[in-house]
Amino acid sequence: MEENEFYAIETFGSTGKGYVHDDMEVSHYMKNFDVGHIPLRLARSKQLLNVINQHFGTLAFCRRWLDRLDQTKYLMALKDLCDKGIVSPYPPLCDIKGCYTAQFEHTILLRPTCKEVISRGDDY
Repeated sequence: MEENEFYAIETFGSTGKGYVHDDMEVSHYMKNFDVGHIPLRLARSKQLLNVINQHFGTLAFCRRWLDRLDQTKYLMALKDLCDKGIVSPYPPLCDIKGCYTAQFEHTILLRPTCKEVISRGDDY
């Protein structure tokens, strides 16, 4: 860690045992930031990647948002993008059955004399 670097601090709270794990069907995805050009054979994969680049860039998105963009029959193309490492899947984090799990996040900036929480809002 060095001065003027940014870090995301993520914590997970749970009403269960406090141990989260990947579970259930994946619905959230994110394009990898540092992936180079990877040739795609499927025309549908190329088209879906263009939609992702145009509307989300490297921000996380869910399949419901693709549906709202009138994308249909995209699951095979999305799987292809995931298999090639262009897009990463993010499955839900679960604890024990019937409990609630929540994620909290803050972004900090390391300054020469302190650590500043820059995601702090009025509700903090």
